[in-house]
Amino acid sequence: MGIEVLAPMPGKIHEIMVSVGDKVEADEEILVIEAMKMENSVYTPADGTIAEIRVEEDEKVEADQVLVVLD
Repeated sequence: MGIEVLAPMPGKIHEIMVSVGDKVEADEEILVIEAMKMENSVYTPADGTIAEIRVEEDEKVEADQVLVVLD
């Protein structure tokens, strides 16, 4: 089972900076959520490889929704 990266707040996916198969390091910025006209970066909790991206740009998300899964 991989590591799930969760939305820290409800909002809209503004930008996705990674693709499936990309290798990432801990604390690397992987996407941006827009909430209340502010852009909030989401970072990886650990080193790994992007296994799944469960959202698309402009998609509305809820707090604690799984955004990305790392292997």
